[in-house]
Amino acid sequence: MNETLIEKLVEIKGIESNYVDAWGKPARVEPQTKAKLLKAMGYPVDDKAALTAKLEQEREQAWMTPLDPVQVNRLGEPLIITLRLPIELVNDSYHLQLATEQGGILSQKVVPCEGELINVAHLQDVEFQEYLIDLSAQPGLGYHHLSLQDEDGDEIAGMRLIIAPRACYKPKEIEQGKKFWGLSVQLYCLRSERNWGIGDFGDLKYLLAQSATQGAHFIGLNPIHALYPANPGSCSPYGPSSRRWLNFIYIDVSALEGFESDEVQELVNSADFQARLRHARAVEYVDYEAVTQLKLQVLDMLFTRYEQTLLKGNSKQNRAFKQFIREGGESLEMLATYDALQEDLKGRGKDFWGWPVFPGELAEYHLPQVSKFKKTHARRIKFFLFLQWQAALQLEQAHQVAAEHGMGIGLYRDLAVGVSEGSAEIWGNKALYATGASVGAPPDILGPLGQTWGLPPMDPQVLYQQQYQPIIDLFASNMRSCGALRIDHVMALLRLWWVAKGDTARQGGYVYYPVDDLLGILALESHRNQVLVIGEDLGTVPEEIRDKLADNGVHSYRVFFFEQAEDGGFFSPAHYPVQSMSTLTTHDMPTLTGYWHCLDLELGKRLNLYPSEQILQGLYDSRHDNKQQILDSLHGHGSIPEWVGQQVEQVGMSKELNHGLQIHMAAGSSTLLSLQLEDWLEMDKPVNVPGTSSEYPNWQRKLTRNLEQIFTDPSLKGLASGLTQARARAGQA
Repeated sequence: MNETLIEKLVEIKGIESNYVDAWGKPARVEPQTKAKLLKAMGYPVDDKAALTAKLEQEREQAWMTPLDPVQVNRLGEPLIITLRLPIELVNDSYHLQLATEQGGILSQKVVPCEGELINVAHLQDVEFQEYLIDLSAQPGLGYHHLSLQDEDGDEIAGMRLIIAPRACYKPKEIEQGKKFWGLSVQLYCLRSERNWGIGDFGDLKYLLAQSATQGAHFIGLNPIHALYPANPGSCSPYGPSSRRWLNFIYIDVSALEGFESDEVQELVNSADFQARLRHARAVEYVDYEAVTQLKLQVLDMLFTRYEQTLLKGNSKQNRAFKQFIREGGESLEMLATYDALQEDLKGRGKDFWGWPVFPGELAEYHLPQVSKFKKTHARRIKFFLFLQWQAALQLEQAHQVAAEHGMGIGLYRDLAVGVSEGSAEIWGNKALYATGASVGAPPDILGPLGQTWGLPPMDPQVLYQQQYQPIIDLFASNMRSCGALRIDHVMALLRLWWVAKGDTARQGGYVYYPVDDLLGILALESHRNQVLVIGEDLGTVPEEIRDKLADNGVHSYRVFFFEQAEDGGFFSPAHYPVQSMSTLTTHDMPTLTGYWHCLDLELGKRLNLYPSEQILQGLYDSRHDNKQQILDSLHGHGSIPEWVGQQVEQVGMSKELNHGLQIHMAAGSSTLLSLQLEDWLEMDKPVNVPGTSSEYPNWQRKLTRNLEQIFTDPSLKGLASGLTQARARAGQA
């Protein structure tokens, strides 16, 4: 293979050859890894002639396209575009017409050769020239269409021009220095006296109202993306079917109109249904299969009732439903079709877990047989559209509860880094995804073996060719019905660790993305939706991206246990960046009790997560030292009572230590403080163990107490009061 050609392509496609690992040491990406990543992008690296032909085809296509697909500028920046034409056309006069999103038309006359010549190429004996052209137009924020027109007004070429603000939106109270605190939860884990074995949007409304009365400013959610109704066991919120739509399982079925009807009540109160409901509520871990069957059974009945009464003619509900479907467009129709198709294949005993095992004629959304399926299964597809509509309505109702209580932020949502291999999102847009690779992480402190997440990455070049529309849709949809958005693994805006299928996480490599363009779009959607943005910037993070995120108004994510100085001491939360959200633990870490008693290390040993006893012993030694440093820091700041021991060997986790850690964080300088509800309940089992799948019941563990009990607990009321007071003092400092 021509190594020079491969290396040149590696550079063009943004594959990094060298990087700095999580321990600050230089690391290199092996040549065979880079070749595999190019292959995942669709390049025939094993066939020199085919590769050369593909590259020449791409080169010709680029030169024969007069305008770039898309360009992102910040408001107030000079607008300069590139224009490519054959040499015989560069002396002609054209019109550049800008149709703004607001409906305005801005036009200027242009002769290409009067611009700055920056490049020349020869295609089949024809010379092409590329010029820089200054645009005189100064459109406002938004998505605009720029067209190149001939003298007769016919469009020769077009591009999307995006004008973005310089930084993301911040609420006025935060700009004025106010400090907020809130609780983070995995919505499914909520117990209550009324839910059906899984937390739902009704529980969320109750949680928002109750936490607001205790002084909280927000409730942070795990991703609530659409999963798989026909495959409830695929329950990871970070491996969704679609990141644009919602998980129907969170619908509060009892809140739907018609639930109180005699027919529905007869079903719900039947002995069989009540027995299954008691089981779903009582089990320690969420029984997704049982909950899904319960909810679908009643929702099916309610949908029939809606069809017969509310979704007819010119009724208010029918108009709203149709409007929801119109606004959802192809993405919504595609997801509903996928859900119905999976259900149908499962019902017929066929392989159904995802499109890779679908019959060939159904393996892509735009195939003729899928269109036929849509016609023959229109009612079932309408049912899944109905579920998305109801989920969106109930999420918005929860958002309104937060607004009514003046929470400042209210809901903050979480955007997962990708979709799973068998997802509807890939089924509907296969060209965008490199299905021969997975997103993951190189070895780091959290995962010594590295991680492969089973999430095919978007191809940055295809994303660019699609005018960034998938990213625009993604940001916009996840900023609905909330006051803040946390972007999981925000490094994805700069680079992602790609791992070729069949390789281990260690054998991956970084692929770069157009970070400035993506941050511009993020800022634009942030302002449109008035949503604050938090970027989870843990792991192997170059310092320059942290600076770039800060400049773009993205709040950093600071985890207490990772904020250590070189001497091993823990930084005081008073020294955290103001533009950050701080927390003690995350869903990928042990709870406070688990951390203090090293239960995560015990569990990791049982699950064979550590390459050697030596590494495990090193983790135990490091944990012991860290706990002593934490004790020293807490005593030094007066965050825990003096009678709590000074030596870690004599101090177990206690309510005083637990609450002291939380109040210690509340006194810090970060604008936002997020605390895990499981730490309020002093729980010891983790939500998720990175690097595992079936070895541990990830994403299934429930809280140990009902919501109704939590907010009547005098101790927790005292903790909430202490947090509120500490945050108020921090805001005045």
